[in-house]
Amino acid sequence: MPWGILEDKHMDHVPGTIILADQTDVPEEYRNISRELLKHGTGRYSHIILAPQPTDSPNDPLNWPTWKKDAILVIVGLSAGVVGAYGPMLSPGFVEIAAALDITVNTLSQATAWVILLIGISLFVFNPLAKKIGRRPVYVMSSIILLTGSIWGSVAKNYSSFLGSRIWSGFGMAPYEVLVQCTIADIYYVHQRATRIAIWNMFLLCGISGGALIAGYIIEDQGWQWTLIWCAIIFGILLPLVILFVPETAYRRQSYEQQLATRAMTTRDAKSNNSEKKDAPSEQESGRVETVETGAVVERKDSYLRSLRLWTGVYTDTPLWKIFLRPMVVFFYPAVLWGFLLYGITLSWIVVFSVVNAVIFTAPPYNFSVSETGLISLSPFILTFIGEIASGPLNDWVCLYLAKKNRGIYEPEFRLPPIIISFLMGIAGFFGFGATVHFQTHWTGPVLCFGLANMSLAFSNASIFGYIIDSHKELSEEAFVAINARNLLTFGLTYFVNDWLAKDGVLAVFNVLGSVFVAVNVLTIPLWIFGKRFRSFIARNKTLHRFMHED
Repeated sequence: MPWGILEDKHMDHVPGTIILADQTDVPEEYRNISRELLKHGTGRYSHIILAPQPTDSPNDPLNWPTWKKDAILVIVGLSAGVVGAYGPMLSPGFVEIAAALDITVNTLSQATAWVILLIGISLFVFNPLAKKIGRRPVYVMSSIILLTGSIWGSVAKNYSSFLGSRIWSGFGMAPYEVLVQCTIADIYYVHQRATRIAIWNMFLLCGISGGALIAGYIIEDQGWQWTLIWCAIIFGILLPLVILFVPETAYRRQSYEQQLATRAMTTRDAKSNNSEKKDAPSEQESGRVETVETGAVVERKDSYLRSLRLWTGVYTDTPLWKIFLRPMVVFFYPAVLWGFLLYGITLSWIVVFSVVNAVIFTAPPYNFSVSETGLISLSPFILTFIGEIASGPLNDWVCLYLAKKNRGIYEPEFRLPPIIISFLMGIAGFFGFGATVHFQTHWTGPVLCFGLANMSLAFSNASIFGYIIDSHKELSEEAFVAINARNLLTFGLTYFVNDWLAKDGVLAVFNVLGSVFVAVNVLTIPLWIFGKRFRSFIARNKTLHRFMHED
């Protein structure tokens, strides 16, 4: 195997490893698959073998037109953006809001921590539901909770009511942190996913940074309650869009490995029945393949009204208790544990900025107003936007390029090289922020470092989520629940970070955060080297396979 990835010695076809580019120099072990039987992309992607392979059903989400897929992504992405803003948007006005509610700033920051905790807990409720009954009803429930929570918070008269509204809203935020990635895996092919993950992540991260930017002016001009009123207005607009234009994307289909086996079996049958036409199967034989693959006559296309159903059936026969426990097991898969550490720590560290910015920039030597503190978020907003525009297409291009150089064979590890870019940006962001604030440089220093830290996350997320989806597609819901258990880490950190900052100072705090960031990024190296063997070991463990894949 080139570039340091160790080849597996036990399996001919390791889960996650696929034929992506239709080339004449594919390895010998893949030549028993008649690539004419596999569906290809169109236009400039006509040489790409589609993965996963779509069925012939018009109701298969993979067969939907691209405009429909992208419309779904934009709607759930916009919802994710408001969810991203919802937690940290009050941070520019922490001092003012704390005074209005007659509490300390640290107590108010703990309210944000409780939101984060509830997101982490509710994942274990919504994930089994989404796995069992589909994504659509969970999206609708989540949007209703967010709408009602925003209205509640806007009319809260004391801290207890305010905290209750935040906790209720936190319960509804979880699906937009987990299900969007799963929806992307439902409707897009491997060579399209990183770009779409970047789009979702752009909405989410720009919401986190842009929410504080806009909220600073709202708090100063209209009062802090209006931040929640505006959220209620936006959720009131998005809820009918979700109901009307986000159909169910879950769909039962064979895994890629099963499809390969089916196609290989069909190819062997074709060769034995018609040796003189072994390189060009007849239309009748090709039709037979589709019958074997789908196991049923092609379905009639659902009408628009029928697509609006909230209940579309059960998508797995696995009992809920087993779905509930699986994230605790998949957490220890090397790819998922790496994703938890890299994504969880980077995002948690970025949340720290939102918690401490009001304390740092409203005090000397900066003496910012509330709106000026909100303007700090312009830096991460712009740099995140640039990072997301570049990171998704770059990641997909790297994967296609490496697959081409690897004789048409794609490995999920090809998602990892762009981590180098996010690693360098994160070092500058975390260490730079602590140093510039400590030495009281011009405000542009810490503000730029704040933006670089966010840009780092923008680049790493395309690699993290793309790698996990491609390695463990059938367990993507459970994997993202495990990764987003990082909310428990973020909860603990935001709960005491202001006290830590007051005790040790900003330089010491961000030196620790930067050092941990470096450590978890270095773990990408062994994952690149041993990732394929890890995937093989997991697939060959019969006990693990029975628990994680069988009903």
